[in-house]
Amino acid sequence: MNETILNIFLEIENDYVVGFKAKSHLSDEGDQEKILFLKEKAKTDYTNSFHFDAPHDKNGNFIKYRNFSKLENRGMHFQLFEEIFSSFDVPESPLVCVTPVVDGKVLINE
Repeated sequence: MNETILNIFLEIENDYVVGFKAKSHLSDEGDQEKILFLKEKAKTDYTNSFHFDAPHDKNGNFIKYRNFSKLENRGMHFQLFEEIFSSFDVPESPLVCVTPVVDGKVLINE
């Protein structure tokens, strides 16, 4: 059964998350194959992905990447992707590959 999977990109400038980008794909492969596929497509997906606004703190400032990492370590970063999830036809627990883009450079964890 085909499932929508996502490449999500964190645009980071001067240690702040200033934007999100996302690109969807359909796949019926196993989870490991899906992850490998998303990693392989990361650089081309970034240039062809949809832009989403980054979250702001209570003062209207972008959040620091280290604060995003803290949320990620607690499994809470998916809350920041709700707009992305609602824009694509994703299952309740979507398979995503989150890739940082620091000062325009896609950083792929091989």
